[in-house]
Amino acid sequence: MKSSLHPVRVDAIRDEAPGIRSFVVSRIDGAPFDAYEAGAHIDVTGPSGIVRQYSLCGDPDDTRRHVFAVKREPASRGGSSALHDHVEVGTQLVIGAPRNRFRLAPQAGSHVLVGAGIGVTPLVSMAYQLVRDGAPFVLHYFVRSEAHAAFLPLLTQSPFGERLRLHCGVEPADLDTTLAGILAPCEADAHVYTCGPGPFMDQVIDTASRHVPTDAVHFERFSAEADRTEAPDATANASTFDIRLARSGQTVRVNPGISIVDALASIGVEIDTSCGEGVCGTCMIDVVDGEPDHRDHCLSQAERAGGKTICCCVSRSRSPLLVLDL
Repeated sequence: MKSSLHPVRVDAIRDEAPGIRSFVVSRIDGAPFDAYEAGAHIDVTGPSGIVRQYSLCGDPDDTRRHVFAVKREPASRGGSSALHDHVEVGTQLVIGAPRNRFRLAPQAGSHVLVGAGIGVTPLVSMAYQLVRDGAPFVLHYFVRSEAHAAFLPLLTQSPFGERLRLHCGVEPADLDTTLAGILAPCEADAHVYTCGPGPFMDQVIDTASRHVPTDAVHFERFSAEADRTEAPDATANASTFDIRLARSGQTVRVNPGISIVDALASIGVEIDTSCGEGVCGTCMIDVVDGEPDHRDHCLSQAERAGGKTICCCVSRSRSPLLVLDL
């Protein structure tokens, strides 16, 4: 169940904003990439050997290259810093195939994209697709200043410029009012998409949920910071439960401190994983029966309430038995 990997060459590097650098890569073998849906991300193995997930921010229909952007994190453990400090044009990297848990909703009457800082990256690919589809949308981009706005030359030009709303220097105390002004006018069939720092997304999600249905609010996180969609039980990892595989009938016990991924591996069932923090969605498996105890940071409130899928690297079970579609 391992994702396909591609050796790639860095063809171009651009400083998009202070601390944010974009990378354009192509396959070493010269073959085109598969087309991907807007909102997708890839695993990138950097010079340090550390794997991190980055949103694709180019044109989804451009199969000659992939574009992703990296923010240098002050507390980097060798992921973003290695890409900033040790990658140059011609450097070879390894990337995974695109995965997507942040798709555009085809049934939406209109689309409201709300990003902050580096969180604009998946929204750029969405803008490309929405323009091509002729779908109505607006992109609200929150930044400290214009100088800190990544991809601004691209986003201010046609066909994006007329759809861009740049919000510079909005103070935290004023954010709720600003978001209400953006989201209150949304039509009933509008869908809202947000990406950015955790507290920013929490405010967008809270505000949007007052004006559109909960399942019309979409978000993506790339760090396992706590979010307000869950209230973890401090003893959650101390629980014991069984996993049954619906297809083979195999059963394995998941003991305290052991992840579902590791328990399955002990009986020879390998689940593809990447972040190990419940962020990227790589290890999502459908649930046939039982009640998941969601510990992830990627499922929406509606998806959690439905209980039909589970992130196997961090989540557990509230019921004694969890039956998975394996």
